[in-house]
Amino acid sequence: MRAARLISMVLLLQARGALTAAELAAELEVSERTVHRDAQALSEAGVPVYAERGRLGGYRLVEGYRTRLTGLDRTQARALFLAGLPDAARDMGLAEAASAARLKMQAALPSAFQDAPLAAAGRFHLDAPRWFREAATPPALAVISEAVWGDQVVRGSYGRGDGAVRERTVEPYGLVLKAGVWYVVGRSGGAFRTYRVDRFAEAAPTGEGFDRDPGFDLPEFWARWSAEFARSLLRIRVSARLSPDGLRMLPLVADDAAVPEALASAEPPDADGWVRITLPAESLDIVYSQLLRLGPEAEALDPPELRERLADAAARMAARYADPGETGQR
Repeated sequence: MRAARLISMVLLLQARGALTAAELAAELEVSERTVHRDAQALSEAGVPVYAERGRLGGYRLVEGYRTRLTGLDRTQARALFLAGLPDAARDMGLAEAASAARLKMQAALPSAFQDAPLAAAGRFHLDAPRWFREAATPPALAVISEAVWGDQVVRGSYGRGDGAVRERTVEPYGLVLKAGVWYVVGRSGGAFRTYRVDRFAEAAPTGEGFDRDPGFDLPEFWARWSAEFARSLLRIRVSARLSPDGLRMLPLVADDAAVPEALASAEPPDADGWVRITLPAESLDIVYSQLLRLGPEAEALDPPELRERLADAAARMAARYADPGETGQR
């Protein structure tokens, strides 16, 4: 642990020129006293690190000194793809490896480009989770991540959407982070499937390896699966009429997966410019909310219970606005 910290300290000084003890302590997540001890240890080992006193002082390396300790080990090389996702690297147990990989890459850059990583980090940031949702690290993520890297079969207790818990044995091919939720794509029972990592109450490697299918493409599989999954949620179809404004507003209120089918179903406009469509939806409650947002620019035709609910909502709204003289008074 200390050896890795000493290397990180040298690489930080090589990349940034000079750093105070407080800055080094913050970067290395240790105390300033530990920084002073580490600097002394480096000096005794022959690394030309020295301290400058004064308000602008700090630790630096002798000018011109370049360490050759910039080679990446296997874990650090793997972690490079997570360099722009610090939270994801932390969740997968690769935060330290990713940090070391970034330092080594920065130290290997020519001096004229030393500020490039910091400049990029100060201008671009990726925040993967959705708004208003507390991101929790799935307990099985680190185990499954290690199994993905090592092509190791995992077995664990998996909770399905209906609440049932089943034992699952999976050959994990890859991990996907979607809107703050981790998914593992793997082969089970001879078929590729997708599992939510947070539904694994526990998971452990079986000790067995597996041979990856050379034809498997994770991004391609995910794009196809996610599109099919989104369409599978649209279990019902409703009939409605939309005004030209309603048709234009439809993509703003309906599910993204439903809009293409709805627009493709549009019949020729009637004399008033209204068109009849078939709108896919997840449930009557959801489509009720969607059509309600279109207000007078939409008319539900079928099923009858949806039309009745919207008619009742319109009547209650009309009654609420019937007397403008009683605005806000009851």
